[in-house]
Amino acid sequence: MLRTDLFLKVHIDHQPDESPERLAEEICRAILRIYGVRSAELSSFVTHPDPPAD
Repeated sequence: MLRTDLFLKVHIDHQPDESPERLAEEICRAILRIYGVRSAELSSFVTHPDPPAD
């Protein structure tokens, strides 16, 4: 059986009080359960400030 590493970039909108790490953990658990993924982990994240209102 072949094994392939997939590197996904996911953009999410979240409230300021929501932790990006916690959200990533939830996403990892979901793909592990639903797709039979062998492992999933957060390697890094970048939070961008809200764009200025026009």
